[in-house]
Amino acid sequence: MSQQQTSKAADAGSRESERRHTILRAAIEVFARKGYHGCRIADVASEAGVAYGLVYHYFKNKDELLETVFETGWSGFITRVRAVAEGEGTLEQKVRRIADVAFEAYRVDPRTVKVLIVEIARSPGGRVNRQTAFTDAIQLCTQMLTRAQAAGELRPEVDLQLAAAMFFGNIEMAFTALVMGMVDPKDPEKLEQAKKQLAEFFLHGVHAREGATEVAWKKDQEKSATRSKVPRRS
Repeated sequence: MSQQQTSKAADAGSRESERRHTILRAAIEVFARKGYHGCRIADVASEAGVAYGLVYHYFKNKDELLETVFETGWSGFITRVRAVAEGEGTLEQKVRRIADVAFEAYRVDPRTVKVLIVEIARSPGGRVNRQTAFTDAIQLCTQMLTRAQAAGELRPEVDLQLAAAMFFGNIEMAFTALVMGMVDPKDPEKLEQAKKQLAEFFLHGVHAREGATEVAWKKDQEKSATRSKVPRRS
């Protein structure tokens, strides 16, 4: 093959990739706006600005579109989580960084997160295998917690697989809260607070630790007890 032919083939491949990406991005927009069941291939074609038949050139049907959205979005998220989980740092640092990854994914592309959280759950069960995807994520987190436990950062009685499942469950529910509008995505202060709370709940729970709040409560109890023992004047 000549250099000119090679160049033409590369250009054609690049155009094919761009068209496919444009159609996939349009599908995300339509899924997020109309939902999986309300979406038609014609809607995706219109959003992408391409001929109706061109969508079928790249994707067999609406199910395959949704499956590709999930695989692309989820694999990108897990790749970033893996880099944190297998990198350097303490368990607390890693948990906070993973929370950063999750909230940054929503800040950058809230529509994709909405499709992953809402529409994937409503889609037909045959195409998108959420169980396998989440099992892989839990396994990744379990390995991170195993290393932390060996380093003495985690209590020895903790069930690591269950803890990993709870951590990713917290991330999924945080995404759900964001998608449902419980946190304004345009308010960076609220997003930062929610991100911090996600990490804090996993690391420390919601019970007040022995700190200023608990000490103040104990002092109030002691004062009340002292007042109740003082005899009243007649």
